[in-house]
Amino acid sequence: MWRNYLTIGFRALAKNRTYAFINIAGLAIGIAACLMILLYVRYETRYDDWLPGAERTYQFQDLYSPTETGGEEYRLQMTSYVSGRALAEEFPEVERAVYINGGGGYVLQDGEATLTNDLRFTDGNFLEVVELPMVRGNRATALQRPGQLVISESEAQRRFGSANPVGRTLTIAQQGNQNVDYQVTGVFRDIPPNSHMSFNIIARMDPQQFYAQNLRFLTSWSSQGGWYYVKLRPGASAEAINARLPDWERRRIPDDVTEGRRENPGDNQDWRLMNVRDVHLGDAQEASMTPGNDRKTVYTFAIIALLILGMACVNFTNLATARASQRAREVALRKVLGANRKQLITQFLGESILVATIATVIAMALCELALPWFNTFLGANMEISYFGEDDILLPVVVLILLVGAAGGLYPAFYLSRFQPAQILKANKSSAEAQGSGQLRNILVVAQFAVSIGLIICTAIIYAQTMFARTVDAGYRRDGLYQVQMIGGARLEQVVDTLIRELSALPGVTAVGRSSIGVAPGNNSVTSVQVPGQPNVVDLGTYGVDPQFFQAMGMRVVAGRNFDERLARDDATTPAPVDLEAERAIVARGVNVIVTEEAARRMGYPSAQAALGQNIRAGLTVEEVGGMVPSTIVGVVNDARFRSMRDPLQPILYYFQRDRFNYLVIRFGGADGGRIGRQVEEVWKRIVPDIPFRGQYADELVREMYEGDEARAQLFGIFAGLSVIIACLGLFGLAAFTAERRTKEIGIRKVLGARTRDIIRLLAWQFSKPVIIANVIAWPVAWYVMDGWLKGFDSRIPLGLTPFLLAGALALGIALVTIAAHAMKVARANPIHALRYE
Repeated sequence: MWRNYLTIGFRALAKNRTYAFINIAGLAIGIAACLMILLYVRYETRYDDWLPGAERTYQFQDLYSPTETGGEEYRLQMTSYVSGRALAEEFPEVERAVYINGGGGYVLQDGEATLTNDLRFTDGNFLEVVELPMVRGNRATALQRPGQLVISESEAQRRFGSANPVGRTLTIAQQGNQNVDYQVTGVFRDIPPNSHMSFNIIARMDPQQFYAQNLRFLTSWSSQGGWYYVKLRPGASAEAINARLPDWERRRIPDDVTEGRRENPGDNQDWRLMNVRDVHLGDAQEASMTPGNDRKTVYTFAIIALLILGMACVNFTNLATARASQRAREVALRKVLGANRKQLITQFLGESILVATIATVIAMALCELALPWFNTFLGANMEISYFGEDDILLPVVVLILLVGAAGGLYPAFYLSRFQPAQILKANKSSAEAQGSGQLRNILVVAQFAVSIGLIICTAIIYAQTMFARTVDAGYRRDGLYQVQMIGGARLEQVVDTLIRELSALPGVTAVGRSSIGVAPGNNSVTSVQVPGQPNVVDLGTYGVDPQFFQAMGMRVVAGRNFDERLARDDATTPAPVDLEAERAIVARGVNVIVTEEAARRMGYPSAQAALGQNIRAGLTVEEVGGMVPSTIVGVVNDARFRSMRDPLQPILYYFQRDRFNYLVIRFGGADGGRIGRQVEEVWKRIVPDIPFRGQYADELVREMYEGDEARAQLFGIFAGLSVIIACLGLFGLAAFTAERRTKEIGIRKVLGARTRDIIRLLAWQFSKPVIIANVIAWPVAWYVMDGWLKGFDSRIPLGLTPFLLAGALALGIALVTIAAHAMKVARANPIHALRYE
């Protein structure tokens, strides 16, 4: 019996090749897209599942709430050093806790210096908390004491080839620290791409020595420079600890007293434990080791996968019900010969599953071909495994059955209900599929509503990304080259020579230094007291030199720039901290420059009104009072150094002569590539033992929005696939409709209808579902995109243009799809049409 069913199924496909091609092609594309998206969703939701002991390993996160004083909301994966120590001391549920900083630095080996951002320093045995799989060395002793270091497999291969690196020595330097020799004591497996962590070298340091120039960092509850990881004891509940943290904050966090004013860092900070497997998709995505993702975005792609698969099933249902009239006599004859309804349902469901099986095999081949490109595009390492822990064989079999049932269940029940007496009595080879037209229209509307919605989302995401990349950021991106300054005291000794040499390069117009740059990896906030205001104002605070604003292409909108000849402009103090020098700065006061937004936050109606105003800014250590009398001598335009997803930061700039993070070079009338090469040549000539890292501002900005751009492209790809699937179904329906209405069209032509009248008739029939689909898709897409755009500090207006373009595009594609059939039928000789059947 089953063999007979299979034979009939293949014959039915062979007899109707167009129908078979449309069904199989549509299903194959839909299933392939669905599988690729679900692979991506599984990959994103399984970050750090590979980590042994992940169920007991947590990251301690710091969440800043907005304040009335101008403090912004920050959801940090980093936290202060003292908070992690206090957590471990307070809660016996914590088995181990370890700190790892967000530094980076450069490594000296065989006289050659290499810069790396994959270098981390830890204050304990990191491997006992985060159980990285080891290749060489003992986990318990590899980071037992300061001066020990572990490296990844790829780093070991890069530095030592096939030799055993254990026992070898690497010299490491970080900004502000001396060169220190570390002994390699272990090798861990490379961290896979699906991890929130990123490092190739972990070095054990002594916090007191490492932060000797800034010991306050170890006791400040408001200084975040690294991550704290915690391993809980078996059976301990992170939720229970999180519930007790507010009380812990009140008891453990001391007040900060500045000039008689009492504040507590816990007033605008909250902490929580987050399991390492949830960090990647958590809401805390700032100060992360690797770019995270949004859980809503991932789930949105999962919904898109199901919608695309549903569209492919809709094609199957549409075409099967449309062809029902052609199989009416077959059903009637089979019933006369003794077939019951159950057998007929089994036959038609079997044909549906057969089509789904063929389509799935083709879809799997498409996935295998597309996966390498998909991995490269996303920077992932997704794999298709048919057997084993993450196999997809069983899910694929289930998918075949579900798709076969979804696409064939309704047609099977519909076809099997035909009454043989009515069909055979009519003496027709076919019967009209009454009652199915409305369902087909509803399904076509649903298909195009999904396609139009995806097109709208793609257009808006792309437009917002381009807006963010090209909008005026307050500085000139073109002709700007940024160099990362790392090397500490060694670089400071020669920095004047370096700037002089760079300034002499042809085309270079300005060279400036700053502790903030384009796409900075740091954030600094201080409190400012404004006379007559009861509350402080929180402003970003960064040191710059007088050439910085010119090099960045920023404008002084009121007042003046810093002047190296004026002592009060200079806020430089020695490092490490010299309390006498700090007290001298407090007694003397300094001149500062603020941004327009900072002036507004401080209550001044205009930039001009802020000039000459005396404020007190937290520019020194707390031991000497912290608040420095400051006079505003200039106001510069606002500049957005970070992503547009972050709020525009109001900034107070002060002049310092050292401890800069970035060197910014303005050039004009010169080849950009040549400038970069020449800057690197000068750097290597003057400081050959310090690695060079420079990038153009345009590159840095593009990297900031890579995630959004990738999402826009993914939306575009899947929107295109949904349109293809919808058009395949429409093509099949148009062919069926044209065939079914052949005699009607012949009569119309005999009665005087012209070719354009026939084309207009058929075009309107298939345009109505697309128009209705627009009415459905527009409000849904508007709601979704309005919510997405709210995640940006500055956004494009949500106008009608993308909606109109998407609707027009969908309508145009639909008309082009049916145009061939419409023209063919409209131009046919009515004599042949009237002889039809």
